[in-house]
Amino acid sequence: MRATMQRLSVYVAALSIVAAAAVGPARAATVPDFSGLWGRNVFNFEPLPGGPKPVQNMERLPDGTANRTLQVGDYRNPILRPGAARTVEELGKAARGGHPHDDPSNQCQTYPPPYAFSMQLGLQLLQSEDHVTILYNQDDQVRRIRLNSEHPKHVTPTPMGDAVGHYEGDTLVVDTVGVALGPGHLPMIDRYGTPRSEALHVIERYRLIDGKAAEAAAERRMREDGPRFNAAVLVDDAYAGPGLQLTFTVEDPKVFTMPWSAVVTYRRTVGPWEEQVCAEGLQDYKAGHARFLPVAAKPDF
Repeated sequence: MRATMQRLSVYVAALSIVAAAAVGPARAATVPDFSGLWGRNVFNFEPLPGGPKPVQNMERLPDGTANRTLQVGDYRNPILRPGAARTVEELGKAARGGHPHDDPSNQCQTYPPPYAFSMQLGLQLLQSEDHVTILYNQDDQVRRIRLNSEHPKHVTPTPMGDAVGHYEGDTLVVDTVGVALGPGHLPMIDRYGTPRSEALHVIERYRLIDGKAAEAAAERRMREDGPRFNAAVLVDDAYAGPGLQLTFTVEDPKVFTMPWSAVVTYRRTVGPWEEQVCAEGLQDYKAGHARFLPVAAKPDF
């Protein structure tokens, strides 16, 4: 009897191992597949219908679309605290006067979230078991997200912040805090210079959406925020598969009166990305004229 029970125990244990092996791939199959190159042809955030909206461009062309070359943020947006509103207003006045502000893009700096969502046109998500890496096409920007982890009790600020993530069904959820301030880090969250503080907290949600819905979102955004921008990323208009949509929420009580959310919609791209690297030059074209920049007398390496 004892021998029979032992054989039965071994049999049950073997069945458990087989069952676990069968469940493992099934669970892995529930993780959404975000592989491949994704892109868009319009900058800035897409407002969500209803609820507080992100800062948007006040400058409009005669056809009613936003002026893509002149960035003047709407400082009257109720999400802005008084100090932040003054910053956006002052930068807008300077831009209208021919003196656009420095930003992470034109100064070859890191694009932390959510600034990256405003500026980057292409991205690729590399999914591994314990982390996700996000590659952006512009200026070799990279983000790394630890899966099923927690933020340290005392976060050390870094240029991209501390990002942790997990999957909720068909959605990748990413939580980012600890984006660095100080010298070498321009503290803004969009192309209008809307500021941020050390209290910045960003939650991202990535999911696949219907291809027609992605196309409609892209067309709507081009109507609202300027013409199609065909640069280093070119969207494949013939692709009928799903799109990738990012919905994110920004909290920063030192800058904003309330949390607010926005969307960025990506579609498949045509061909590989073109190389687009930020490098220092000898002339400054930012203000609309060629001004020679200081040059070291000898190399520092």
